[in-house]
Amino acid sequence: MTAPSHAPSHAPSPALQDSPRAWRMLAALAVAELLGMSLWFSGTAVTASLAAAFTLSPEQSAWLTMAVQAGFVAGTLVTAVLNLADAVNPRHLMTAGCLLGAAANAAALVVHGPTALLASRAATGAALAWVYPPAMKIAAGWFRVRRGFALGLLVGALTLGKAAPHLVTAIFGQAWQTPIVWTSALAVLGALVALLVVRDGPLVPATAPFSLGAIGRAFAVRDVRVATLGYLGHMWELYAMWAWIGAFAAASLAASGVTAPGARASLVAFIAIASGALGCALAGRVADTWGKARVARYALLTSGLCCLTTAAVYGRHPAWLYVLVIVWGFTVVADSAQFSALVSDRAPVDAIGTALTLQTSLGFLLTMVSIDLLPRIASSVGWQWAAWLLALGPLAGLAAMSRLTDRRLGAESWGSGPAFTAPE
Repeated sequence: MTAPSHAPSHAPSPALQDSPRAWRMLAALAVAELLGMSLWFSGTAVTASLAAAFTLSPEQSAWLTMAVQAGFVAGTLVTAVLNLADAVNPRHLMTAGCLLGAAANAAALVVHGPTALLASRAATGAALAWVYPPAMKIAAGWFRVRRGFALGLLVGALTLGKAAPHLVTAIFGQAWQTPIVWTSALAVLGALVALLVVRDGPLVPATAPFSLGAIGRAFAVRDVRVATLGYLGHMWELYAMWAWIGAFAAASLAASGVTAPGARASLVAFIAIASGALGCALAGRVADTWGKARVARYALLTSGLCCLTTAAVYGRHPAWLYVLVIVWGFTVVADSAQFSALVSDRAPVDAIGTALTLQTSLGFLLTMVSIDLLPRIASSVGWQWAAWLLALGPLAGLAAMSRLTDRRLGAESWGSGPAFTAPE
């Protein structure tokens, strides 16, 4: 009779395996996320033409992006305080968010005056608070072993969605109505996919009753706090880069002697944002075996170096600009899903949605500061130096993430809270 083997096994048990259906659901969810999040930069992509049509001042033009951020922050704060992300089915929240966002976005076609326009952008951002965080919870509910990869693919889809308006503008020109109409239609289609195709995974806990203590329970866990601090450093850089990369590109192209740099700048902005989709997918692919915290640290380091490289590339041959934005775009968002995965791994099971929503809300609140500061710095020192401001975020994120270690492969489970961590 053969003696039982006591050699350690590193393969996950069958109970932990992610099912083939999980990947099909992830594909459907990614499509819904891409379509819904196309609303985000529908105004930013045509800032110049919107400013002319609504006689916006330079400060008001900056608010075309900041209003979306502000609305998103308000929406996520209300959602977190009311515990809606855990008390309401996330698919229903996502469907409602896509539909409300489409309506708010389309309102720009009929409103008059800067105030009404910015209000429609803020309402769009508020609606998207019910698209992004619920989608993360749905995805995590389908995956246990490959959660980092799954969330990476989802954030990659989100990134493509945010790049879509720049592609529409590059193809169809600067008429501001075009991306507004397209993105509203896409968001409605995203709502249908979320409602009719996407289903809840086996790891999604039952909806929790309303509890004002959910925030306290989530952030009583040290790892949740540390991952959130790392996320804040990441967010300081991310959205300011996305919002102003077109302006930086236009200035750089003009300085290098390119004629009519506007259309080229829209293409550069699309490439910069869209390349992040591949970064999210590849980062997620290696994070589940190499470590989510480790991947986040390397992404922060690389994107921070790209911030500093902008001065060397500015005004030189456009090829250097394209190389920079591909690398920068690839790494600036590659770690985003890993911060969410870390929180979903470590937060209490009945407060995961609230923890993800509040983490997201705090991060987007911080983006309003860097988005506002960057063009102000650029007006003083020039776009070639302004991006150095953004390097402060990755630096702070690295300092925070140095305190977080990755768990051993297979140790993660949904909302497992504090557990043994192995040194890296």
